[in-house]
Amino acid sequence: MILHLSTWPEIETYLARSRAIVIPIGSTEQHGPTGLLGTDWLCAEIIAHRALAARADILVGPTFNVGMAQHHLGFPGSISLRPSTMILTLRDWVSSLLVHGFETIYFLNGHGGNIATIEAAFSEIYAEASYAKRHAELALILRNWWQLAGVAELAHRQFPNGHGSHAEPSEIAITQAAYPASIKNAPCDPPVAPSGPIRDAIDFRTRHPDGRMGSDPLQASPAYGEELIEMAVQGLLTEIAALETRRDRVD
Repeated sequence: MILHLSTWPEIETYLARSRAIVIPIGSTEQHGPTGLLGTDWLCAEIIAHRALAARADILVGPTFNVGMAQHHLGFPGSISLRPSTMILTLRDWVSSLLVHGFETIYFLNGHGGNIATIEAAFSEIYAEASYAKRHAELALILRNWWQLAGVAELAHRQFPNGHGSHAEPSEIAITQAAYPASIKNAPCDPPVAPSGPIRDAIDFRTRHPDGRMGSDPLQASPAYGEELIEMAVQGLLTEIAALETRRDRVD
């Protein structure tokens, strides 16, 4: 099920059998000369929706598609939330779901820059639950798609050199597989971009003039993307099944 393509009676029926929801989360930011601005949230959404196609009883929520990306604001089209704004927004998203009875909220993340802010939001939400002495069924889970079982190993086999840490060929390959009509071609010079720290937007643009970090995205292909999606979907389904098994034992 997809939450925003469902009716409230359908969600009420779903809650009678499950209290879990998967929320893709990412960012809208530059991804080098060939990467789509939506790459991070697209990757998370593609994997979550493909998992849903493989197993119909998962509930996938709306994609949280703007994240903490201030360091990319030197590139046109990038959109960012301040960490404080994102924390408040995540608290409201989760609080809304809790009102309805959801208990396991699994964020499938596609942007490394979100991690610290999401974890801070989780800490705020758990603190609120502690002070209110609410029941301890709430479980907030953060999983980066590239950390799902087998994904990182596959990516490094596909791209042993020039994988890098931003505008990577793995993430661009996933978007190419799902959106072949939007594949972009542009030169990348040097072929493997330099690496460096992440600070403010001006510093980032100075260090990484075309937006890449240690990567050669021209290695990406739809075929590689399909392999990565399949591996990530299997990892996601395995994790969801394990969560349900633990809950069954607790209940």
